[in-house]
Amino acid sequence: MKKIIIADDEHKILMTLEYSFKKNGYDVFIARDGTEVLEFLKIITPDVILLDIMMPNLDGYSTLEIIKQDEKLKNTKVIFLSAKNNPKDIEKGLEMGADAYVTKPYSIKKLMQQIEEMLE
Repeated sequence: MKKIIIADDEHKILMTLEYSFKKNGYDVFIARDGTEVLEFLKIITPDVILLDIMMPNLDGYSTLEIIKQDEKLKNTKVIFLSAKNNPKDIEKGLEMGADAYVTKPYSIKKLMQQIEEMLE
């Protein structure tokens, strides 16, 4: 079963994404900020991490920097899912090593397709 960590501080987004990914056969782990993502990474190696940028405690950019330093996560796909839709923000996210950058609002169907293609 594919594992995904979904990190976002918006409850509604977490619930919708959790439901959709579970329905599509994923093992889903929910984090409300970057520190929770890092806690999960001590016990699991996910296939995908969906990462919001603007979160309390540890933001998405800082979380990605830490993830990229971990050798065991080199095959984990990291996708920013953010309301920050300025081309400079998107460019920064991709330059930092994110595999994709999806802006809110987004289509769950398209997001799911994109992730499935990445994992092929």
